[in-house]
Amino acid sequence: MVSLATAHELITCRPAASAAELAEHHAIRHEVFVNEQKVFSGSDRDAHDEGRAVIHLLGRCGDTPAGAVRLFPVDETGRVWQGDRLCVLPPFRTRGLGAPLVRCAVATAGARGGATMIAHVQLPNVKFFRHLGWRPEGDTEIYAGREHQPMVIELPSPDDGARTEHELFTGVYR
Repeated sequence: MVSLATAHELITCRPAASAAELAEHHAIRHEVFVNEQKVFSGSDRDAHDEGRAVIHLLGRCGDTPAGAVRLFPVDETGRVWQGDRLCVLPPFRTRGLGAPLVRCAVATAGARGGATMIAHVQLPNVKFFRHLGWRPEGDTEIYAGREHQPMVIELPSPDDGARTEHELFTGVYR
Protein backbone atom coordinates (compact mmCIF):
# COMPACT_ATOMS: atom_id res chain seq x y z
CA MET A 1 0.00 0.00 0.00
CA VAL A 2 1.25 3.48 -0.88
CA SER A 3 1.52 5.99 1.95
CA LEU A 4 -0.11 9.41 1.65
CA ALA A 5 1.81 12.70 1.56
CA THR A 6 3.21 14.40 4.59
CA ALA A 7 3.28 18.18 4.86
CA HIS A 8 7.00 18.48 4.08
CA GLU A 9 8.06 15.38 2.27
CA LEU A 10 11.65 14.80 1.14
CA ILE A 11 11.90 14.15 -2.60
CA THR A 12 15.08 12.57 -3.91
CA CYS A 13 16.13 11.77 -7.46
CA ARG A 14 19.24 9.77 -8.21
CA PRO A 15 20.56 6.99 -10.45
CA ALA A 16 19.51 3.48 -9.52
CA ALA A 17 22.57 2.22 -7.64
CA SER A 18 21.70 -1.43 -7.09
CA ALA A 19 19.82 -4.27 -8.73
CA ALA A 20 16.95 -3.66 -6.30
CA GLU A 21 16.72 0.03 -7.22
CA LEU A 22 16.90 -0.79 -10.93
CA ALA A 23 14.03 -3.25 -10.41
CA GLU A 24 12.04 -0.49 -8.68
CA HIS A 25 12.74 1.85 -11.63
CA HIS A 26 11.51 -0.75 -14.13
CA ALA A 27 8.47 -1.66 -12.00
CA ILE A 28 7.34 1.99 -11.97
CA ARG A 29 7.74 2.27 -15.74
CA HIS A 30 5.86 -1.01 -16.24
CA GLU A 31 3.00 0.13 -14.03
CA VAL A 32 2.59 3.44 -15.89
CA PHE A 33 3.39 2.58 -19.52
CA VAL A 34 2.15 -1.02 -19.71
CA ASN A 35 -0.60 -1.40 -17.11
CA GLU A 36 -2.04 2.11 -16.84
CA GLN A 37 -1.51 3.86 -20.18
CA LYS A 38 -1.21 0.73 -22.31
CA VAL A 39 1.42 2.44 -24.47
CA PHE A 40 3.32 -0.86 -24.63
CA SER A 41 2.16 -4.45 -24.50
CA GLY A 42 4.09 -6.73 -22.17
CA SER A 43 7.10 -4.50 -21.50
CA ASP A 44 8.37 -0.98 -22.16
CA ARG A 45 12.00 -2.07 -22.09
CA ASP A 46 14.10 -1.77 -25.24
CA ALA A 47 17.74 -1.88 -26.35
CA HIS A 48 18.46 1.48 -24.69
CA ASP A 49 17.93 -0.12 -21.28
CA GLU A 50 20.91 -2.38 -21.90
CA GLY A 51 23.22 0.38 -23.16
CA ARG A 52 26.39 0.99 -21.17
CA ALA A 53 25.80 4.75 -21.02
CA VAL A 54 22.12 4.65 -20.01
CA ILE A 55 21.23 6.17 -16.65
CA HIS A 56 18.07 5.00 -14.89
CA LEU A 57 16.93 7.68 -12.45
CA LEU A 58 14.66 6.77 -9.56
CA GLY A 59 12.55 9.36 -7.76
CA ARG A 60 11.34 8.84 -4.20
CA CYS A 61 8.76 10.60 -2.08
CA GLY A 62 10.05 9.99 1.40
CA ASP A 63 11.18 6.36 1.36
CA THR A 64 8.76 5.28 -1.37
CA PRO A 65 9.91 4.73 -4.97
CA ALA A 66 7.41 6.79 -6.95
CA GLY A 67 8.89 7.95 -10.28
CA ALA A 68 11.43 7.15 -12.95
CA VAL A 69 13.15 8.62 -16.00
CA ARG A 70 15.79 7.22 -18.33
CA LEU A 71 18.52 9.17 -20.13
CA PHE A 72 21.36 8.36 -22.49
CA PRO A 73 23.68 10.04 -25.00
CA VAL A 74 22.53 9.75 -28.61
CA ASP A 75 25.76 10.66 -30.37
CA GLU A 76 29.39 9.54 -30.10
CA THR A 77 30.51 12.87 -28.67
CA GLY A 78 28.11 12.73 -25.71
CA ARG A 79 26.92 16.26 -26.48
CA VAL A 80 23.31 15.29 -27.32
CA TRP A 81 21.30 13.33 -24.78
CA GLN A 82 17.80 11.91 -24.82
CA GLY A 83 15.48 11.77 -21.86
CA ASP A 84 12.54 9.39 -22.00
CA ARG A 85 10.22 7.08 -20.08
CA LEU A 86 9.45 9.83 -17.56
CA CYS A 87 6.70 8.58 -15.29
CA VAL A 88 5.26 9.07 -11.82
CA LEU A 89 2.91 6.60 -10.15
CA PRO A 90 -0.67 7.92 -9.94
CA PRO A 91 -0.82 8.45 -6.14
CA PHE A 92 2.27 10.69 -6.36
CA ARG A 93 1.36 12.89 -9.35
CA THR A 94 0.27 15.82 -7.19
CA ARG A 95 3.27 15.58 -4.86
CA GLY A 96 5.81 17.56 -6.90
CA LEU A 97 8.04 14.70 -8.07
CA GLY A 98 7.84 15.20 -11.85
CA ALA A 99 9.75 18.49 -12.02
CA PRO A 100 12.67 17.28 -9.86
CA LEU A 101 12.93 14.13 -12.02
CA VAL A 102 13.16 16.23 -15.19
CA ARG A 103 15.60 18.66 -13.54
CA CYS A 104 17.73 15.72 -12.40
CA ALA A 105 17.85 14.24 -15.91
CA VAL A 106 18.88 17.62 -17.35
CA ALA A 107 21.49 18.20 -14.62
CA THR A 108 22.90 14.67 -14.92
CA ALA A 109 23.39 14.97 -18.69
CA GLY A 110 24.93 18.43 -18.25
CA ALA A 111 27.28 17.16 -15.52
CA ARG A 112 28.51 14.56 -18.00
CA GLY A 113 29.36 17.15 -20.66
CA GLY A 114 26.14 17.17 -22.64
CA ALA A 115 25.10 20.32 -24.49
CA THR A 116 21.44 19.59 -25.33
CA MET A 117 18.78 17.09 -24.39
CA ILE A 118 15.91 15.95 -26.56
CA ALA A 119 12.65 14.31 -25.57
CA HIS A 120 9.50 13.14 -27.32
CA VAL A 121 6.73 14.41 -25.07
CA GLN A 122 3.10 13.26 -24.99
CA LEU A 123 0.97 16.26 -25.96
CA PRO A 124 -0.79 16.65 -22.59
CA ASN A 125 2.66 17.16 -21.00
CA VAL A 126 4.03 19.84 -23.37
CA LYS A 127 2.94 22.73 -21.11
CA PHE A 128 4.69 21.11 -18.13
CA PHE A 129 7.94 20.78 -20.12
CA ARG A 130 7.69 24.36 -21.42
CA HIS A 131 7.37 25.52 -17.80
CA LEU A 132 10.68 23.73 -17.08
CA GLY A 133 12.47 25.55 -19.92
CA TRP A 134 12.05 23.09 -22.78
CA ARG A 135 10.99 24.26 -26.24
CA PRO A 136 9.19 22.43 -29.05
CA GLU A 137 11.35 21.44 -31.99
CA GLY A 138 9.71 20.30 -35.19
CA ASP A 139 6.33 18.82 -35.95
CA THR A 140 4.42 16.40 -33.78
CA GLU A 141 4.95 12.71 -34.45
CA ILE A 142 3.26 9.42 -33.67
CA TYR A 143 5.13 7.15 -31.28
CA ALA A 144 3.60 3.95 -29.91
CA GLY A 145 0.24 5.06 -31.29
CA ARG A 146 0.24 8.42 -29.48
CA GLU A 147 1.00 11.92 -30.65
CA HIS A 148 4.25 13.32 -29.26
CA GLN A 149 5.98 16.67 -29.56
CA PRO A 150 9.77 16.65 -30.03
CA MET A 151 11.27 19.06 -27.50
CA VAL A 152 14.76 20.25 -26.63
CA ILE A 153 16.56 22.02 -23.79
CA GLU A 154 20.07 23.43 -23.48
CA LEU A 155 21.97 21.66 -20.71
CA PRO A 156 23.78 23.35 -17.83
CA SER A 157 27.57 23.44 -17.63
CA PRO A 158 29.20 20.40 -16.02
CA ASP A 159 29.77 22.35 -12.78
CA ASP A 160 26.20 23.68 -12.61
CA GLY A 161 24.82 20.26 -13.53
CA ALA A 162 26.87 18.62 -10.77
CA ARG A 163 25.60 21.15 -8.20
CA THR A 164 21.97 20.51 -9.16
CA GLU A 165 22.57 16.75 -9.21
CA HIS A 166 23.95 16.91 -5.68
CA GLU A 167 20.94 18.93 -4.49
CA LEU A 168 18.49 16.44 -5.99
CA PHE A 169 20.46 13.37 -4.90
CA THR A 170 20.39 14.74 -1.32
CA GLY A 171 16.74 15.73 -1.59
CA VAL A 172 14.40 18.68 -1.68
CA TYR A 173 11.36 19.23 0.50
CA ARG A 174 7.94 19.67 -1.10
